[in-house]
Formats: sequence, structure tokens, C-alpha cells
Amino acid sequence: MTLDFATLDALRIRHPAWRLLRSDHAPLVASFLHRVFVAPNVRVMAAADLSEALEDELYALRLQRGETAFPKPALEYLNDWASPDKGWLRKFYRPGTDEAQFDLTPATERAIAWLAQLSERQFVGTESRLLTLFDLLKQMSEGSEADPAKRIAELHRKRDEIDAEIARVLTGDVPLLDDTALKDRFQQFMQGARELLTDFREVEHNFRQLDRRVRERIALWEGSKGALLEDIMGERDAIADSDQGKSFRAFWDFLLSSRRQEELTELLGRVLQLPAVAALQPDARTRRVHYDWMEAGEHTQRTVAALSQQLRRFLDDQAWLENRRIMDILHGIESKALALRETLPTGTAMEMAEAQADIELAMERPLFTPAVKPVIANLALQAGDEDIDPSALFDQVVVDKARLTRHIRHALQDRAQITLRELVATQPLQQGLAELVAYLQLGSDAFNAVVDEDTPEVIHWRAEDEDGEAVTRKARLPRVIFMR
Repeated sequence: MTLDFATLDALRIRHPAWRLLRSDHAPLVASFLHRVFVAPNVRVMAAADLSEALEDELYALRLQRGETAFPKPALEYLNDWASPDKGWLRKFYRPGTDEAQFDLTPATERAIAWLAQLSERQFVGTESRLLTLFDLLKQMSEGSEADPAKRIAELHRKRDEIDAEIARVLTGDVPLLDDTALKDRFQQFMQGARELLTDFREVEHNFRQLDRRVRERIALWEGSKGALLEDIMGERDAIADSDQGKSFRAFWDFLLSSRRQEELTELLGRVLQLPAVAALQPDARTRRVHYDWMEAGEHTQRTVAALSQQLRRFLDDQAWLENRRIMDILHGIESKALALRETLPTGTAMEMAEAQADIELAMERPLFTPAVKPVIANLALQAGDEDIDPSALFDQVVVDKARLTRHIRHALQDRAQITLRELVATQPLQQGLAELVAYLQLGSDAFNAVVDEDTPEVIHWRAEDEDGEAVTRKARLPRVIFMR
């Protein structure tokens, strides 16, 4: 973004963060929202609880500044801060409840973070940031190197450095960080941890903006529903595959590892016990900052899931309205037909090709012909001595539909739909074509299934031919989609 006069003037008028800094109530808004939302890492708060906390804050300020200071009620202030012309809070209602909820907007949190940086710092570290920048450049350079010889040479160089450091430690030369370096790195860690929590709120805001654009597109859509769904799902996949989506997914997978959580807990406990770090008097929540990351990330995941469910209900409502319109048309046809029941049509009502009846006389029927009497030979039965395997009588193909049903339900636990090809890929066919037919029968009986005639799919499975040799068979059929 270029910081020219027109851009900055537009930001001064429209951006919520700049409007907060220009407001006469900026000290009240920033201090209260920082104490209630940012410091304890609270994501959502009910209107009653937030109004009560603000009322206590206003009471204390009125004791200091007089009764005329901040004369309006707390809830009125909150609604004003959540209005479109302010945009400092987000007011919404959770599904199934009629109590308002409040949450910080990313712009407000960014403004509060900027205000926190205005105070003079007792210690400004630069070494750790320089080392971080240097490490990032090295990671980009080494990660983009495609020449195997250069990669191997770099790995050998790192190994030599590690061997040399091991040798120095064995001789008693153990280099330690001094207090200045520890303070420098700890301050940078705390700044990065707080910025990470701010980024979560912005990621959640981006997903919510995407949902709003999708709803607007649905409301104004005039084409077919298939094209609309394809467009919506394509945009959601594009968001998930974007740089922000990939980075968030990689961070979430990294943080969900139990080994990483235990390692972070151990490292934080060890660092906070260092005298140089303890002298900085860090916040008590620093010891569980990684749990704050998990809570913020989980809240973002729940928000995305809730948006997806709301979108599905919105599409179901659209389908219900379309079906209702069809039923209204059918009822209109029936009512018009009943109104015309007593009115006989004029002119020719119906034309028949041949107005005659087929007559079959009784004497034209054929006479009864007795069946041929079988001749039974009087032969004595003899017991045979052939050794026949009776297991052939029980060699029948029985498909366990309960096992297939459990497989489909397990696959639909964490996703809204899955294709038959994906089901077969995760659990290959064991009984060949009979098991494939059982899947199709379950799609019409026990589950909601949709058949996409325009997209053919090929399903493979392993079987044995007449000689007992393993062969690969395949079936080509339209795409079958099982839905939750």
C-alpha cells in the first residue's frame, strides 16, 4: 500500500482503527477492551457480562471525574461502539439464542497493540531480531536450492559445526547466553506470541467476510443451483489452498501434536525460571501461552464450522422455497381443473385411431391338450462312493452391509460428503462387484446419495480369475456422492 495523501485521507475517514485513535473516548475504549478481551485472551463475551463490566468501569471513572463524565448507560456505549460508523466491536447472535454477543474486531485489536508500543521500553533488543532475520534468509535460501551437491555441502558444513561445538563442550568450554541476550530473546518471544493471537482474530474475520460474500451471491443468484454450488465450493477450496489457509493449517497441525505441546510446556517452565527472565516480571499467563494459541485456533475452527453449517441451512431453505413454489404451481393446476370440471369442452374432445373392439369368439379358442405322461423307469438306486466336498454347498457370497454402513458413517464424521470412489480407496473392495452393488443399494436405502451423471469414475479392485491368478478388474459408473 502506498502512503500517499489520498490513501491516508481515506483511511482516516473509513478505517475503524484510525477512527478509534481520533475518538474523544479512545482512552476508555482502548483501556476497557484491552482489560476485558486482549489481556485475558477472551474471544466472545455475552452482552450482559460485558455491560456489567463496563458499568463498573464507568462508576469508577465517575467517582474520579464527576457525575457528568460518561453519562450514558453501559449498554448504550457498547451498541454505539458496535455500530457501522464505529466498527470497534462486533455484535452478533449465536444460533439458537436470543442474547447478544460481543467480540473485538481485528482493527480494534491492531489499534490497541499500536498504543501498547507507544510507551517507553526499558530495554530494546536488536540482536535476537537480527538473528531471526538472518535465520529466515538462510531457510529461504536453503529451502529453494535444487542442486543436490550444494545441499549436501551445506549439510556437511552444519555437521562440522555441530561436531566442533560438541568437542568444545566436552573440553569444558560451554558458551552461555548472558542476561542481556536472554532478555532480548524473551521480549521478542512475548511480542511474537501476542501478535500470533492477533492474527487468529484476523483470520477468523477473513473467513467471516468470505461467508458474507457467499450469502450475497446466493441471494442475487439467478442461474442453476449446480453452477452456484460449483462456484461457492470452488471459492472455499481456493481460500483453503491459499497461502493464508495453508499457513494456518500447518500451524494448527504443528500445535495439535502432543509431543510439541509437552515440549513447549517444558521449555516455557525452564525459561521462566531463569533469573534474567524472572527479573522482567512476565505476565502469569505466559506459562500457558501455547494453550491460549490452541484456544484461539479452536475458536477460529469452530467459527468456520458454524459458517459452513449456516451456509448449508441457507441452501436447504432455498431448496425448500423452490419445492414450495413447485407445489404452489401444482395446486394451481388442480384448482383450475376442478373449476372447469362442470364446463364441458366444445368441439372435438378426443380423437381415436380406430373406434372398434377386439372380439374373440368362444369357438376360436384352441382345445385342451393333455400333458405328456412321464414314463418312470423302475430302477434300483445305488449308493455312490465318490468323496465330494460338501463345503461347496455353503460357498455363497454374503456381503456384510453392517460393515459397509459403519465405514460410510465413520467417513462422514468429519466431512459433509464423500464419493464412492474415495470410500473404496480408503477401504478396498473385498468381495468385488457384489460389494460394489451393496454400496449402491445403501446409497438409496440408508443414506442420502446423489448421482452426478456428467462425471464418470472408474473403480478398481483385485480379484482372482479361473486359474486362481490375481487380476485387476474395474467398473465405470457415474460419480456417486454420499451425504451426511
